[in-house]
Amino acid sequence: MEANEKLGEKDLSFRLKIARKEAKESKYWLRLLQELNPEHNNLSNPLVLEIEEIRKILSAIITKTQK
Repeated sequence: MEANEKLGEKDLSFRLKIARKEAKESKYWLRLLQELNPEHNNLSNPLVLEIEEIRKILSAIITKTQK
């Protein structure tokens, strides 16, 4: 593997980890908003589920690219 390919893989991994961290943070804030505004849970629950799916996808990509 060339040095450029190695650097590209490291950069991709770094960016994927940032995206996963942002997904976790988004979920945290949505959960907090749910606690403060329970009357809107029917709107926010699908968003929380979608964020969790995105986080799982990012985790799977990170795992597969590190092998």
